[in-house]
Amino acid sequence: MRHGPRGRLAGLAYVAPALLFVLVFTAYPLVRMAWMSLHDWSLLSPPRFVGPANYERVFSDTQFWVSFRFTLLYTALITPVLIVGGYLLALLTVRNTALRRLTRTVVFIPVVIGLGVSSLLWYWLFSADFGLVNRALADLGLVDEPVLWLGVDAGLSNAAISASVVWKVIGFGMILFVAAIQAVPADVVEAALVDGASHRQRVTRVILPLTLRTVLLVTLVSVIGSLLAFDQFYIMTAGQPGNETATSVFYIYLNSFPYLKLGYGAALSMILALTILIGTVIQLLLTRRSHQ
Repeated sequence: MRHGPRGRLAGLAYVAPALLFVLVFTAYPLVRMAWMSLHDWSLLSPPRFVGPANYERVFSDTQFWVSFRFTLLYTALITPVLIVGGYLLALLTVRNTALRRLTRTVVFIPVVIGLGVSSLLWYWLFSADFGLVNRALADLGLVDEPVLWLGVDAGLSNAAISASVVWKVIGFGMILFVAAIQAVPADVVEAALVDGASHRQRVTRVILPLTLRTVLLVTLVSVIGSLLAFDQFYIMTAGQPGNETATSVFYIYLNSFPYLKLGYGAALSMILALTILIGTVIQLLLTRRSHQ
């Protein structure tokens, strides 16, 4: 191992690209956003310093809190489906047989499709006139008239969007879970089998505890993705009906661009960023506790 000034300079050279990336694409935008949140600024006029006025306005903004609560509810509902579903799929396909590898590939393929493309695909599938979902329901005799899935009823809209997100994202967690399960030492599992442990006991008492770090990581990534949900709601419902499906990011977008309130949109973004930071800290604490 190289020590001294030359060794430290070599180490710094290795990490410099990562530090530069974080500085340019994370640190500077965050500082810039914090500065913008303290100003009254639109695209048509220069910024005017207003201090914490934008944050004070948030507390009386009913629509933001409606959107924020909707985002939290959506996150709370979709996350268990993605985590539990992804883990079950991983358990079913963890062995490297030809059929299971094919199954993993099929489930993972939607992950590489852009979220916008995926949302447009599902918008077409749920179309009242041309969608295959309504046609299948009609062929099965379950409906007499086409169901208006998107933009009319909030419950149906959320169900349609949740189905599209699960189809799109569940393969990502499955692949990570498969890698984590395959990393569990085979002799540990065989020892549990020799001791008479059933398959359920091996999963719950051996495999799951040893893959808990990956479960927490995938949960964090899933939660962050749900809190930042925008594309699918913008494309499939545009916040309708009556802004009942408007997420926090969708509301931030409306204020920042169509309404030209960049300062207020930045304040809303800071609140959402703080929420994500709190979730990240909780995940780190849980991960540290799992090692103790």
